[in-house]
Amino acid sequence: MPAASYLTKPKGPRMLNIAGPAAKYCDGVSRRSFLKVGAFAFGATYLSLADIYRAEANLDAPAARADGTAHKAVINVFLGGGPPHQDMWDIKTEAPVEIRGEFQPISTNVNGIQIGEVFQRMAGLMDKCVVIRSITGCADRHDAIQCLTGWPHDSLRPMGGRPSIGSVLAKVQGPAHPSVPPFVGLAAPTQHRPWSDAGQTGFLGPAYGPFKPDGPGMDNMRLNGITVDQLGDRRRLMESFDGLRRDIDMNGAIQGLDAAQQRALGVLTSSRLLDALDISREPQAVRDRYGNGQPYQFQFDGAPTVNDQFLVARRLVEAGARCVTLTFGRWDSHGQNFNLVRDHGGKLDQCLSALIEDLDVRGMLNDVTVVVRVEFGRTPRINNGAGRDHWAPVSCCLMAGGGMRTGQVIGSTNRLGEIAANRPVYQGEVIATIYRNLGINPDAVNILDPTGRPQHLADHPALREVV
Repeated sequence: MPAASYLTKPKGPRMLNIAGPAAKYCDGVSRRSFLKVGAFAFGATYLSLADIYRAEANLDAPAARADGTAHKAVINVFLGGGPPHQDMWDIKTEAPVEIRGEFQPISTNVNGIQIGEVFQRMAGLMDKCVVIRSITGCADRHDAIQCLTGWPHDSLRPMGGRPSIGSVLAKVQGPAHPSVPPFVGLAAPTQHRPWSDAGQTGFLGPAYGPFKPDGPGMDNMRLNGITVDQLGDRRRLMESFDGLRRDIDMNGAIQGLDAAQQRALGVLTSSRLLDALDISREPQAVRDRYGNGQPYQFQFDGAPTVNDQFLVARRLVEAGARCVTLTFGRWDSHGQNFNLVRDHGGKLDQCLSALIEDLDVRGMLNDVTVVVRVEFGRTPRINNGAGRDHWAPVSCCLMAGGGMRTGQVIGSTNRLGEIAANRPVYQGEVIATIYRNLGINPDAVNILDPTGRPQHLADHPALREVV
């Protein structure tokens, strides 16, 4: 992730910058770290948390649960660019050399299941996972819309499109904790912007959009001279805001804080949310287990391999988030496919295995679904640049936890990895399964579109093999 994505002053509304302990940023430069708690951006319109809560209040969002009990959640990992299915979870040992590639299969802790050799750690956790090798119905487009909604790109487009899982959860279930947004997007901005899409709100509208910790602005809120450790000191915090109001009121920018702004401020200054975003609170051994994904390679116009975000995702879910989305790496391997998979795959193996183990040890894995999605697969035949090109007919998916029947592979491709040989799995089946894991029956729950018509959450039933 380029340093500019964090450090360049954005155009438009300012950031809420909260100084934190010293740490190394993804550009490798050691400096005083800080948390940027971001706004929601939709097109050319910036919406602050206050705006979101005003809209939410008008839409009768469900009341937050404040009892601290466990909740269901999903961590949705998007591998932007389309990784090669036949070099990850579906090694084609019987294919000719110009198709099978350089990787060997390795055995896992589930008898009969093999995966690619770069996933050494994940091989020991296959009993907690479900590998789907026959995802079909993919569009040849570089975005996450199908992965986050389960619907075709043009579905209900005239009224805004289909909402992503995170937006549906924010609408149907609301916050699990009053000071933690139910839907959080961790993906840093990418040059190819669709790869950093945390999940669109579709026809539900901006009230149910993702909270982005590094978003483009926070309604002219800035805490000057206040560190994370000092946020608990309410007197100094309010003194900071007094100074803020004096500075900005001179220009007439702030006339006061209404109820929605007060609630937004409560979220932003909640130790619960800030603690979740601050991985320095984790033991060093835990942080080392996840790794940092550096050095960043093959990034180009995509996302960096920020292993830290997997740890942040676990902490956010633990704090009360229902849906956390992130984009890991840039997998568009038209050239140097095998070098890319060794780099990205090895890093993904480390942080994904750490996340699954972490959730399991903490007793959270049955309640949290981890899903790794891709927009499409790669061509069976290797091109002249040692790469693989776009291949929409089939792709793959990995799921873990969520109370599913794990330790199995669903579907298969033919000998060359071209098409689903048996049990084709549709996008809607994966999405419906996630909803069921989250305690929402996709066959019974509908949401109303702007015309007042009920709309289904998925166009297929949940995967019968896992529910």
